[in-house]
Amino acid sequence: MRAHAHDLRVEVGEAELADALEAGPWQDAPLTPAERAFVAYAEKLTARPAAMSAADLDLLREAGWDDRAIHDGCQVIAYFNYINRIADGLGVDPEPAS
Repeated sequence: MRAHAHDLRVEVGEAELADALEAGPWQDAPLTPAERAFVAYAEKLTARPAAMSAADLDLLREAGWDDRAIHDGCQVIAYFNYINRIADGLGVDPEPAS
């Protein structure tokens, strides 16, 4: 259920960014400081949700994100985590690369 680089290229329209994200790690991708802050937040929320605190929100605000963007981003991150857990729990195989 994970996105393929091709899907990312279509979504963002930036082949260089998609290639860098596919090659990993995300820290090496050409992201803005604000984007880096949100990706770090997403990584922490995904891997260590119990470690989240108000300080994580403060970091996003300091990077320029407003509360609406933080809310919307959190919803998307949580939804993808939920869907991936469902797929993993039911043994759904990832879609083949096209």
